[in-house]
Amino acid sequence: MSKEKKTKKKGSVMWGFIYTFSFLAAFGISAAFKMTYNPFGDEFSVDWNDSVGKVYTDISYGSGEANQFDLYVPADNSRSSYGLIVYLHAGGFTSGDKSGDAGILEWLCSKGYVTAGINYTLFSEEHPEASVYSQSMEIKESIPFVIAEAEKLGYHIDEMAISGGSAGGCLALLYAYRDAEASPVPVRMVFEAVGPSSFYPEDWKSYGLDLKNSDSDTAARGLFGAMAGKEIKAAFGTPEYDEEIKDISALLWVNENSVPTIMAYGKYDKVQPYEGSQRLLRALEENHVPHDYYLCTHSGHGLQNDNKVYGEYMRKILEYLDTYMPVK
Repeated sequence: MSKEKKTKKKGSVMWGFIYTFSFLAAFGISAAFKMTYNPFGDEFSVDWNDSVGKVYTDISYGSGEANQFDLYVPADNSRSSYGLIVYLHAGGFTSGDKSGDAGILEWLCSKGYVTAGINYTLFSEEHPEASVYSQSMEIKESIPFVIAEAEKLGYHIDEMAISGGSAGGCLALLYAYRDAEASPVPVRMVFEAVGPSSFYPEDWKSYGLDLKNSDSDTAARGLFGAMAGKEIKAAFGTPEYDEEIKDISALLWVNENSVPTIMAYGKYDKVQPYEGSQRLLRALEENHVPHDYYLCTHSGHGLQNDNKVYGEYMRKILEYLDTYMPVK
């Protein structure tokens, strides 16, 4: 290879890394997400005390430092079985912690559910091997431990729902669509907001990945490869590419048996591009999966400018829970 070609190749690879880390940084420092910011007063919160429930923190589910979960159990332990709701934290796959979701976990627990917030190994200098794929596998491995711990405390779990925001939304969708068959108990539904579910360069315009030149191609392969935890070799838009990216693309797992889904996205989201959510919406429609899609037409990634729509999304969560996983 000539010196000129080597220099050009090195430059293209570096371009890819710049896009990758710019994306991860943007995702990690994105606007405060409404699942952890509540503008609705008491409607979606609870005064947490012993009369409502109890929380058990930092329970291990694996050997990794981040392999821990918090478990919230209702004060009423008299029922023969309980539904479990898992909520996965935001943070761009690089930051965040289960403790940041205490508010929504307490609120959902107050409705009569066992709830759990789960940590996963974050992509960082200490863990450059971490990826969306490895994080999704940690979540898959954690669920039996969460259920077993609830059983120890006297709460028999016979069904579950999974949820999350942003990066956590991506991981929740993967578990709901890809891993539901392996779940220890039936997965009844998934709800999430602004989680990426598909990875086609033409949808990622805010990062310039749609330009269809050698630099944008390298950048897309760098970004999606970092998220998938492997090198992406196939040509975009081919069945071979879909197969390579399928491990982290919830979109590609949707079928007629997929669980009921609630989702919310911001039309002006520059962190997790809105266009990708439209693909997921079409897939749910085409497969006749029960779903509700909430579009925040004035908001970006934080869904910060559409409180009315966001309130509807939160109320729909309770409606779905009453329908698909009612408290017994």
